[in-house]
Order: sequence, then C-alpha cells, then structure tokens
Amino acid sequence: MGAAGGGIVCDMFTGLVEETGCCEWLRIGAEGARLAVRAPHISDTVRIGDSVAVNGCCLTVTRTADSVMEFDLLVETLRRTNLESLTPGAGVNLERSLAADGRLGGHFVQGHVDTTTKVRSAVRQGADRRLDFEMSAEFACYLAYKGSVAINGVSLTVAEVGADTFTVWIIPHTAAATNLGALEAGHMVNLECDMLAKYTARILECRRD
Repeated sequence: MGAAGGGIVCDMFTGLVEETGCCEWLRIGAEGARLAVRAPHISDTVRIGDSVAVNGCCLTVTRTADSVMEFDLLVETLRRTNLESLTPGAGVNLERSLAADGRLGGHFVQGHVDTTTKVRSAVRQGADRRLDFEMSAEFACYLAYKGSVAINGVSLTVAEVGADTFTVWIIPHTAAATNLGALEAGHMVNLECDMLAKYTARILECRRD
C-alpha cells in the first residue's frame, strides 16, 4: 500500500488514462472516507480487490455495481491528494493496473502520489495547451527537462524547469480524454515524480553518507 493509496496492495500503472469517470459522492468520517465513481467503460471489468488509479492515486475497489466503483480512502490519502476536494459530478482520471503482459505506453507510475501542486497558468497555444505548475524545493530534484512526471495520473513529459515552476504541454487528445483539459490557474493536481528519479536521488544520498 502506497503512502497515498487506499487499499491493501497497489500495482503498477502506465499513466495512460482509460476513462474519465464521474464522482458520485465522497463521504468523509472521523476515521476515513469512502468514494464512489461512475465509470461505464471500465467498471464492469474490475472485481473487488482490484487496483485502480483515481487521479493518479492507487485505490482498491471495495464494491462495484451499476457502473459505479466504490473505494475506501485512508486519512493519509485525503491529506496527500486532491481527492478530498471532489464534489459530485467532478471528473476523475481512471486507469486499471497494468497486466503482466500489458503494453507500456507511458512510464512506470506507482499510484503513490507524492504531493499536490497548484496550476500557475493554463494557456492555449494553437490546438495545444501549456500548463505551468508550482514546484516546491522538496521535489525539485526529481523533475528534469524531458523527464517523466504524472499529473492527476497522466504520464507527461517535462518541457521546462524553472526556479520554482515546471511546464508540460498537452495535445488536444489528452485535453479531451482526461481532466487536464479543464485545468485553470489555481486548481490543485496530484503529482507523482518519476520512480527512477527518486531511486537515483536516494542512491546518491546514501553514497554521500
């Protein structure tokens, strides 16, 4: 189970969104929360116990019926991700875990959200969209020009890295097939840094010690 996960075991993902689902409801209690997502295309293909990335956060399916999947959310999940802000009707990016014989079209995404970050600007340039995000010093070392990053579970390439920002571009298909097309300045997104970057940084840290 990842730090931002909501189940027992989290699998691997690719960052290629299969469906934009719709939040049915989010119920938050003293010891956690439950989330229901309507997903007509993939809900009939998952079983209880399967892992699904919801806005890039690995969650475990606890119930499925009538095209709706339900998930339990840990307190840690609410603290570290943007799922706590979901309202009925909100769109969420969905991806089932990668099968062993599946095709890897994005990059390896664990579904362990590192942090949330704010959209600084969202600008349409021609048919494409440029998205600029705030970047905290804590995670800056994991982001590199032409490196990989997952935003709300979408595998993207870092186009620019500034002093306290980073930039990605999305094509019309990505804007239409995910919830990234609706992003505006001030929106909060889930960020997962590249797993290889995190391991590399840890190895270098251990060698310095």
